[in-house]
Amino acid sequence: MKRRSVLLLAAFSGAATAAVSCDADSEKPSSGNGAGFSNSLRIPPILGPETGADGMKQFNLTMQAGGRTEFQPGKVADTWGINGAYLGPTLRVTRGDKVRMRVTNQIGETSTLHWHGIRLPAKMDGGPHQMIEPGATWTPEWTIDQPAMMGWYHPHLHERTAMHVYRGLAGLIIIDDDNKPDLPSEYGVDDVPLIIQDKNFEDDGKLDEDGVEDGTWGVLGDSILINGTFGAEFKVTTRTVRFRILNASNARVYRVGFADNRKFHVVGTDGGLLERPVEVDRVKLSPAERAQIVVRFAPGEQIVLNSVGETERSAGDPEEDDYDLMRLITAQDLADSPDLPSALGGVPATAPPAGARVRTFRLSGSEINDKEMDMNRIDEVVPAGAHEIWEVINTSYAHNFHIHEVDFRVMELNGHPPPEYQRGPKDTVFLPKGATARLSVKFNTYVDPVSPYMFHCHILRHEDKGMMGQYVVVEPGTENQVARTINAGSSGGHHN
Repeated sequence: MKRRSVLLLAAFSGAATAAVSCDADSEKPSSGNGAGFSNSLRIPPILGPETGADGMKQFNLTMQAGGRTEFQPGKVADTWGINGAYLGPTLRVTRGDKVRMRVTNQIGETSTLHWHGIRLPAKMDGGPHQMIEPGATWTPEWTIDQPAMMGWYHPHLHERTAMHVYRGLAGLIIIDDDNKPDLPSEYGVDDVPLIIQDKNFEDDGKLDEDGVEDGTWGVLGDSILINGTFGAEFKVTTRTVRFRILNASNARVYRVGFADNRKFHVVGTDGGLLERPVEVDRVKLSPAERAQIVVRFAPGEQIVLNSVGETERSAGDPEEDDYDLMRLITAQDLADSPDLPSALGGVPATAPPAGARVRTFRLSGSEINDKEMDMNRIDEVVPAGAHEIWEVINTSYAHNFHIHEVDFRVMELNGHPPPEYQRGPKDTVFLPKGATARLSVKFNTYVDPVSPYMFHCHILRHEDKGMMGQYVVVEPGTENQVARTINAGSSGGHHN
């Protein structure tokens, strides 16, 4: 596979940086030292909340257009951001916190802001029904009630999600809890977020938006950003580092590892920590999937974090080109780090009960169960607290499958247990062409027969084309009554 041309740039909200490029037919540098990666990795700032007398923590977020970001020296791109020119701050909360998000829309068009991976009432979810009009402010609030994890926030406007995310509207959410294993935890030092995105750029340095809303995949960019930084370099100062990795690309899939093929440990998946560390040499992440990994370093090293495509792939899978993602340079004197604990405290998986409800979802080009998204149609009615099996069958080219509000466990992929590192709590699963996944899905008890949650493909072009459905959570025993009311068209609408 030939390498695509990769621009190595940096985005520092207007700070000019050097730009270099790799020849399209060149291989990785034989030294594997990431020559040309010299721009300091940008670390998204943590946004401090305003705390009221009632203990409510309020986070003030403004979705902004008009960002002027100098990705290439002397060339300015028009970008969107949240509380800044590009991307948004990290929101850090603790289990038990009462939080309010005060979201103001200043982008000049309708949008939403969805709290991906966060367990909360449907009216607070930020899906396509919770639209924020230009100039308006939306203030959802809820109590954080889930184990430690890393989620993220991004727009979820029906038919426009791909463009809004591509222009820069996204940020991280980190949840802490009291059950803390002894892992690296100093944010930006040995606990480092990595938001991976791919972009295309025009000759004048502007974001190339052609194709974002077209074709099979939308955009598959030939330039990779980490936290908005191209050609990123991170200086390692401790013997071990935890990286919190998010694939925030529109469609591209990554297999993340290191050019020297060193082993590392996965300690967390989408929804939280594993029970114990799992040693790997690669983690595969489709759009919206996350992984927490812990890597050990020696003094005086230069190591490249990269992505290597599958050696054998179906013709219906998105491109998985090889990319150098960033360079890590370790200090000559590294601070000591604790040994990796053998137990992480992750919640053990529980099998679905005997006779659990099985729901089947067939994925085609842009449909689920032969239906495209309809804002006024509820597809599934689920009793609160249910533990079900969802079988997802992919009949076409590659997709992934994301369910709002829940954690699930992947029971089987094509009839076999998933790789060990993928057995933790998940909210998104990748399905190559022709694949089938069986998911053990546990639902919360936020009852609302009118306001729906979503399930959909998180390849954003597919989602925007209509590959999305809706479910509501109701009091147990009322499912048939609610379904009849919905089918009769007398539910009063679902635009809450």
